[in-house]
Amino acid sequence: MRIFNRSTLQDFWLRYPDAEQPLRAWHHEVENASWQNPAEIRAHYGSADFVANNRVIFDIRGNTYRLVVAVKYGPLFCVYIRFLGTHPEYDKIDAATI
Repeated sequence: MRIFNRSTLQDFWLRYPDAEQPLRAWHHEVENASWQNPAEIRAHYGSADFVANNRVIFDIRGNTYRLVVAVKYGPLFCVYIRFLGTHPEYDKIDAATI
């Protein structure tokens, strides 16, 4: 998968150093994936949530942080980071429209 807005991850872990390792691991795993559909994401990320507009919500560092991405499945294989924040920040957004 091609990940857009990688700098969002780096900016976040500079503010929250405990998120660096989980975000690096997520980035590495997703970069090497080639998802065709939500079931393929679910097979690897059992706690991922799916909402409208091809948005996928990942729990980062034991649900301390939330990562919302928009996925373009094959043949494009793109992931767009739409939101990354603390759980309280996540509670203030609409993941389907962000």
